[in-house]
Order: sequence, then C-alpha cells, then structure tokens
Amino acid sequence: MFELTILGSSSALPTSQRYPSAHVLNAHERFFLIDCGEGTQMQMRRYRIRYGRLHNIFISHLHGDHVFGLYGLLSTMSLAGRQYPLNLYAPEAFGSLFRSHLLDFDVHLNYEINFIPLSSKDPVKIFEDKNIIAYSFPLQHRVPAFGFLFREKEKERNIRKDVVKTYDIPVAQIHRIKKGSDYYTADGKLISNKKLTIDPPEPRSFAYCSDTRYFSRLADFVRGVNLLYHEATFAGDKSKLATRTGHSTAEQAATVALEAGAHKLIIGHFSARYKNPDILLEEARSVFPDTIAADEGRVIQI
Repeated sequence: MFELTILGSSSALPTSQRYPSAHVLNAHERFFLIDCGEGTQMQMRRYRIRYGRLHNIFISHLHGDHVFGLYGLLSTMSLAGRQYPLNLYAPEAFGSLFRSHLLDFDVHLNYEINFIPLSSKDPVKIFEDKNIIAYSFPLQHRVPAFGFLFREKEKERNIRKDVVKTYDIPVAQIHRIKKGSDYYTADGKLISNKKLTIDPPEPRSFAYCSDTRYFSRLADFVRGVNLLYHEATFAGDKSKLATRTGHSTAEQAATVALEAGAHKLIIGHFSARYKNPDILLEEARSVFPDTIAADEGRVIQI
C-alpha cells in the first residue's frame, strides 16, 4: 500500500467545501500526517483514518492553515487513551511554541512527543524504517518552510520458484541470491543471478511542496518523483501576488513537475477566490498534462 488521502485542499481561508491543508500518506500501513490545519481530526473521522495509526506528523511551516488543527488532535489522542510516543517533525521554532501551549492551557498528554526540529538549508534524511526513507528540504516562503520526500527502499530481487527446484538450491542460499549473488551448483557450475531471479517492482516516491514560491532548485530536490503534490494557490494573472506572498501559480507548479521529471502532479492549497479549481487545472495541464486537482476525500494510489 502506498497512497495519499487528501483531507484539506484550501489555503488560508477555508470554504464550505474545502478544509485547510492536511494530507495522510499510507506507506505500507505506516501512516504519516502531513500538515494539520483546522478540522483535520474531523476529516480523519469522516474518511475513517484512525488516530491510533498515526506515529509521525510532519508540519511544513508555522502558518495557521497548516498547524492550527494540531493542538486539538494531540489532545484528542490523549483523551482517547494514547500512551505510545508520537514523532513530531516541524520547523525549529515550533518547539518553544508547543511547550508554551501545553503550559498556557494546562495540557498534560498521556504520551511522549518526540520533537524533531527542521532547520537545514539542504535536503536531509529525517526518517527511515525497513520500507521508507523520508527527507525534508527547504522551500521559499515568508517564514521557514519545508517540503517532504518519501521514497520506498529498493526491494530484494524475487527468486524464481522453478529454478530453486531445478538447481536444488538450499534454503540457506536463497537470501544471498535475493540480495544479488550468483549460485554455484554442487558440481561447480555458475548460475548467474539474472537466471535465478526477476526484477522487483520499481521503488515508488511521493513529494510534498507547500507553501513556496517558484525557484529552480526545487526540481532537483524532487527529481523523478512518482507523485508530486505542489501548491497552486493562484492562477497566472495573480503571479505578482503569488511572488509577494511566497506562493506559486498553477503554471509554476506544473513547471516544477516538468523540470523534475515527475510522473504525476496533484495541485492544491487553492485560494478561496476560486469556486472550483478548473481554471487552475487547465493552466497546469497546459504545461504538464498529467495533472489532477486535490479534493477532500480523494485517494491517489502511487
């Protein structure tokens, strides 16, 4: 399983149809919440994503439409009896803000928060397990902001069951062969790994870029990604406003996807001035045809 669920696709002003930024990535049944705008916990309930499945929360930057839902979500998980730790990745300045919140509102969580500060000006590995490696990388916004890249680890090669029987390969040798080793039969004959195995599936990847103005180096950070989420707050006629506020137009989001060699682009973080994202979608597709628009509840298989 490797899929993204959209919980919130609006920018700073929510609408009756769109919530502020929040997304859940399911990577091999490990759930990552990416940004946590207002209403995130209600959206999780609506789309049947259990709070208890969350072990890692990633906050891109410290603007309210990306973080105001976090305090309520953490409190709810405590009230629900959570006792196991949660990893919280956020810009470095959030550490003191979070501690102040706990004190100001007399919050006593039942579980430990492991705070991992983000501050690097270059891509940095921030998470790894047996299936996934996650990186943070800098964006260009009005405040320190970070994007996130999730890549599957390359899987072992798949051994062909028929050759195991043909060459009477002992169980003790199978692990080495799946790692890429050749095999010597009892009489000394070399059987190449290519004859023994088949290629594993290509590793998949997902990148998240919100909020940011366009800058050429961004494409290098997300090179070759399977699915790229990129903010598209404005249409092209608002390009000066986008630059001034540290945001991107739909055309600029598509340009990043094109320059990065991404396979698919999903645009979101839409300004409330757009009743629907059709104008933004059309603009992005003129540059990068394989573009879709974020909608609440939409699930994208990667």
